[in-house]
Amino acid sequence: MLLAEALFWLRPRSGGVYVDATLGAGGHARAVLESSAPDGRLLGLDLDADAIRLASDRLRPFGDRVRLLQASFRDLPDALAAAGFGAPAGVDGILFDLGVSSMQLDRPERGFAFGAEGPLDMRLDPGSGEPAAALVARLPERELADLLYTYGEEPASRRIARAIVRRREVAPFRTTTDLARVVAGAAGSRGGWRRIHPATRTFQALRIAVNDELGALESALPAAVAALKPGGRLAVIAFHSLEDRIVKRFIRERPDLLPLTRKPVTPGDAEVAENPRSRSAKLRAAEKLDPGGAS
Repeated sequence: MLLAEALFWLRPRSGGVYVDATLGAGGHARAVLESSAPDGRLLGLDLDADAIRLASDRLRPFGDRVRLLQASFRDLPDALAAAGFGAPAGVDGILFDLGVSSMQLDRPERGFAFGAEGPLDMRLDPGSGEPAAALVARLPERELADLLYTYGEEPASRRIARAIVRRREVAPFRTTTDLARVVAGAAGSRGGWRRIHPATRTFQALRIAVNDELGALESALPAAVAALKPGGRLAVIAFHSLEDRIVKRFIRERPDLLPLTRKPVTPGDAEVAENPRSRSAKLRAAEKLDPGGAS
């Protein structure tokens, strides 16, 4: 998503060193490597082992110009050190494409969506951490309501939390469709449900909590700036207001960053028509200033 726009602001060049902090299927990484030919290098990170395998096949033609690691972007400093990137010279550009990918959403067994039945999981790394089913089973009603309101901006959070707690007293939630039915019944027809499924915000909130996505982002952004060389660029694609708010505030408050996008860059009509999931994407970019005064 926003591929051309990301390339415009990152401006990859031959000899440059870049990081795709959210590798996914490798689409952005491939474009960066092509644009930085013949000798630009790229480090790709992703928590999802399936993404690493898929991107590895896709990026094999680039040989030793690319290095892939299964890691969270919150561990960016360690990943850069392990790959031999970064200090002392620094990197030329870092890209974050936040949220989950179509590859994850379209696989019911990953438990991110409710269009088809799957286990209530939602972990970006299925091999570690607590699945959504465990979170739904243990949180007290008030904490669950607060989570849905804070991370999902869900106006019916208290009704939904109450319905979840009542139902789990009878039987635990095990599948995505099971939870979605209970949420839809609790949400009712109020609150603008004509545009989106009533479980959308609840699933978003649980996914963010399961993976600590906002905490990871807040840790990764300063680490990314520290890894950039003067004149290096940061580009972040966010998909909901919570992420975008964090990025906007971070760029605005950093004295060592020059904002490049006065307003967030959004997809054009053609991209939205081709991929409706892109409609909420917002890209912000900034350049690291030279401490001597020249960018």
